[in-house]
Amino acid sequence: MRVLITGFGPFPGAPFNPSASLVAALVRRRRPALDGVELRTHVFATSYVAVDRDLPKLLAQQPDVVLLFGVAGRRRHLCIETRAQNAMTLMFPDAAGHKPPDSIITPSAPFSLRGHAPFMRLLAAARGRFPSRLSRDAGRYLCNYLYWQALQQAENPHPLVQFIHIPQRRRAKYRSGKSAGFDQLVRAAEAVLIALIAAHRHHSQAA
Repeated sequence: MRVLITGFGPFPGAPFNPSASLVAALVRRRRPALDGVELRTHVFATSYVAVDRDLPKLLAQQPDVVLLFGVAGRRRHLCIETRAQNAMTLMFPDAAGHKPPDSIITPSAPFSLRGHAPFMRLLAAARGRFPSRLSRDAGRYLCNYLYWQALQQAENPHPLVQFIHIPQRRRAKYRSGKSAGFDQLVRAAEAVLIALIAAHRHHSQAA
């Protein structure tokens, strides 16, 4: 089984993006549930051009599971995104200084795309390890753009695609004992990853 895990690099207002650190930590984990799983990682530059350039190449490697991470500045939970919106913000530039020319990603497409992952199972896996919830709004920035493009380009329902937002905190905040720290976040993300792998295996066996 091939699994792709991605994060994002820095962007205006976020000189430290914990999603990149999370991806690096996940690939170092060793669990029996990950035996026989080939983990590949990628950290996107936080730009629309980078997503358009890199995502098709990554999907061409035919991963079975695609787990995408990004940071959300105002959220306090690990958010399991259930929908990608056919929308982009015209207010905020990406890390390359680019603003989209239009607020719609794909003209004549639906307003949103719903993912196909077992959301409640993923939520159950993450809870107890890090504050977690489901979300119906992935925003209008690069995270949502990546999720939309991944869902649209994937051959439904293969690969199994899931986007997760994590809180934006400084390194010191994640390391302090005053709030859920980075180790807890890694354990929650790993639990979601294992649940996705199990869901894919179950689907493959049923098919």
